[in-house]
Amino acid sequence: MLRTKSPRLGAPLLRAALGFGRRAGVRAASGGRGHAWLRPAGQDTGVQVYNSLTGRKEPLVVERAGTASWYSCGPTVYDHAHLGHACSYVRFDIIRRILTRVFGCNIVMVMGITDVDDKIIQRAREMDLPPVSLARHYEEEFKQDMAALKVLPPTVYLRVTENIPQIISFIEGIIARGHAYSTAKGNVYFDLKSRGDKYGKLVSVAPGPVGEPAGDSDKRHASDFALWKAAKPEEIFWASPWGHGRPGWHIECSAMASMVFGGQLDIHSGGIDLAFPHHENEIAQCEAFHQCRQWGNYFLHSGHLHVKGKEKMSKSLKNYVAIKDFLRTFSPDVFRLFCTRSSYRSAIDYSDNAMLHAQHLLLGLHSFLGDARAYMKGQLACSPVQEDQLWEGLSSTKGAVWAALADDFDTPRAVDAILGLVHLGNGQLRAAQDPGGPRSPAVFGAIVSYIEQFFGTIGISLANQQCVSEDGSAATLHSVVEELVRFRQSVRQFALTAPEAPREARQQQLLERRPLLEACDALRQDLAAHGINIKTAGSQSNPASHVFSHMTHLEDAEAG
Repeated sequence: MLRTKSPRLGAPLLRAALGFGRRAGVRAASGGRGHAWLRPAGQDTGVQVYNSLTGRKEPLVVERAGTASWYSCGPTVYDHAHLGHACSYVRFDIIRRILTRVFGCNIVMVMGITDVDDKIIQRAREMDLPPVSLARHYEEEFKQDMAALKVLPPTVYLRVTENIPQIISFIEGIIARGHAYSTAKGNVYFDLKSRGDKYGKLVSVAPGPVGEPAGDSDKRHASDFALWKAAKPEEIFWASPWGHGRPGWHIECSAMASMVFGGQLDIHSGGIDLAFPHHENEIAQCEAFHQCRQWGNYFLHSGHLHVKGKEKMSKSLKNYVAIKDFLRTFSPDVFRLFCTRSSYRSAIDYSDNAMLHAQHLLLGLHSFLGDARAYMKGQLACSPVQEDQLWEGLSSTKGAVWAALADDFDTPRAVDAILGLVHLGNGQLRAAQDPGGPRSPAVFGAIVSYIEQFFGTIGISLANQQCVSEDGSAATLHSVVEELVRFRQSVRQFALTAPEAPREARQQQLLERRPLLEACDALRQDLAAHGINIKTAGSQSNPASHVFSHMTHLEDAEAG
C-alpha cells in the first residue's frame, strides 16, 4: 500500500517515479456547462471521448506520451457488491483495456476504497463487529468479485483509513487558502461561496444543498459540505487539529488522488450518480488546494443498470442481484458481452432475456470459430469459398472496429462489425453435395485470429484452450470429446454416401442407414445439453430429414 510518512501532502518521490505532478500547458476551449474547458497540451491518443465537463466529445489528450493518469472511485465496503456496481466497473475495465491494447496508452490507475463511513459504522453496529473488520471483509469480497468478472485490478488501491494524515494535511491546505473553515463543534466545512461562479462544472444548474437539518448544523451556509466530521459517541475517530473525528466523503478522493498524481489528472471515472455532488465537490476541493483552473481534464461517467425498465439497481430499492448469485447462472464473459451491447454512457436494462441473448451470441461465436477451425483442419467439407471476398471483409471489419473504438469506445458498433464478419464467414462454410475444388484455410485462420484478438482485448476469451487444470482432467475430457465428434462424423459420412448400385438398391441402402443419421442427431442433442455444440454447416433443420427430403426431390426429377 502506498503511504507517506510525512503529515504534509505530497509523496513527491512517488509522483516523480510515476511521471506525474508537473502541470502541462493548456489552452482554453468552450465548455458545454457554461465554464471554459482547458484543452490539455500533451499527446493526442487518437480517441474522441465524451467529456462530462463539456457535454460533448473531445480529443483525449494525455499529459505524458503513452501514459494516462486515471482515478476511479471505488466501493464503500459495507455490504455485498451487486450487478449495478459490476456494470460500471466492467464497462470502465473494457475502456481501460482498449486504451492500453488498441491505442497503446499505459494506464496508471488509482482506486480509492472508502473503509470508514456512516453506512459502515451503522452496519458494524448492527452486526456487533468492529468497523475495520467489517470493511476488510467486504473489501476482500469486492476484490474477489472483480477478479471473478475479470476486471483488471488498479495499479494501486488506497484505503481512507491508511491515509488519514494526508487527508488532514489536504484539509489544512484548503483552510489556509481561504476555502474552508472549522467550527466550535470540531467540524470543518468547505465554503462553497468562496468558489464564486466556478462551482457547477459537471451540471448546468447545481441542485439545492443536501446536508444536516438547519437546526443541527453549524455551517455558515446550507450549501457548504463537510471536510472533517467531529466524532460522535462510540464512533471510530482520529486525532486532528480540530479534535477527534473522521474525514468527510468527498475529501478522501481528492486527497488520495492528489497524493499520487499531484495537481493534474487525466481521467476520472465513476457512475453517473457520482457526478453531483461527489465529483463536483472533488473538483472544488482540488482546484482550491492546488490553486489551478482545471484539476481533472476528462470526467467519464457510466450509465445505470436498470431493472424493470426504469428502476436503478440498488441496495436501497432492494432490487439488486449479488455478483456471486449471478455467476452461478451465467459466465463473466456473458455479462461482459452484455455490457458491450450498449454505450458505456447509457442506461442498460437487465433481465434474464437480455442475459440469454448475450449467451446465445457468445455460443454463436464459439460455434463459428469451431467450424472455421474444423475447416482449416480438413474436418469440415464445403464448396470452394470466395477467398477474395473474405479477405476484403476482414480488412473492412478491422477498419470499422478501429473507427468505432476511437469514437468514444463505441463497443456496440465494433461488436456489430465483428458479427457481420462472422455472418460472412458462416455463409461461406456451406455444406455441399460435392465438396471438391480448392480450399482456403489461411483466410479462415486470419479471421479466427482477429476475432479472438478483438474479444481478448476487451476481456472475453474465445481461444480454444487445451488445458485448464493442473491434473490434466480437463485436457483429457477435451480429447475424449474430440474423438467422439470425429467418430460421429465418420458414421454420418458413411450414412450419407450413396453406394454404386442401381437406383432402387441405392434408395433401399440409404433408407437402411437412416437410423445411423438419427443416432448422430440424438448424440448431437445430448451433447448440447451438456454445453457441447456440434454444428452441421448449412443445415437449418433436422439433418436426416433434410437429406432424405432432398434425395426424394432429385429422384422425382429423374422420374419425370
